[in-house]
Amino acid sequence: MTLCVAIDGPSGAGKSTVGHALAQRIGATFVDTGLMYRALTLAALERGVDPDDGPALGDLAGTCEIEVERPGPEHPDRLETVRLDGRDVTDAVRTPTVDRAVSAVSRHAEVREAMLPVQRAAAFRHDTVMVGRDIGTVVLPDATLKVYLVAAAAVRAGRRAAEMGAPERYEEYLAEILRRDTADSGRELAPLRQAEGAIVLDTGVLDVEGCVAVIVERLEAMGA
Repeated sequence: MTLCVAIDGPSGAGKSTVGHALAQRIGATFVDTGLMYRALTLAALERGVDPDDGPALGDLAGTCEIEVERPGPEHPDRLETVRLDGRDVTDAVRTPTVDRAVSAVSRHAEVREAMLPVQRAAAFRHDTVMVGRDIGTVVLPDATLKVYLVAAAAVRAGRRAAEMGAPERYEEYLAEILRRDTADSGRELAPLRQAEGAIVLDTGVLDVEGCVAVIVERLEAMGA
């Protein structure tokens, strides 16, 4: 039976870091669905597709080839590599321009419908740790285990500033995170929320290894 761990949470809560560490610990494949939406957002920006045009974005999602894969040895600092039509766009999808548009792009029903079968296929191909904002609630409602990560907005903004090497932009990152939280939790389609039965971990209190230890302990208790 395929093992699927669904990890959700707001922007900057540490989903990718914890998810990747967990996947390595249990020998599973790591899939970050957020990168799929970021890649589509980048494609829309490059091709002049309006982030508010759901049908056009749905069509674009159906024609783009978006792949998330394990990084090669030439990128030891990456958790994953994302490709858009074969092009490595891992760095390009994390720019402020994409940050500002990704919530608008991902809120459309046409986009999420186009992405859903791709995400589910990836999850059931191998034992998988999948992270995002609606994994436990929509993409994998029957996941083996559901996890919801949280952290104070100030903590998340500080991480982002450190990650980008730009401590002087802390206030900017904080404002962006608060805006993203409001957009993600307030959207009508697949809003960000804690899945029923999910275990909640505060990454402002627990470090990565602490989070992984709690999740592994729960999996072992379940006999998974």
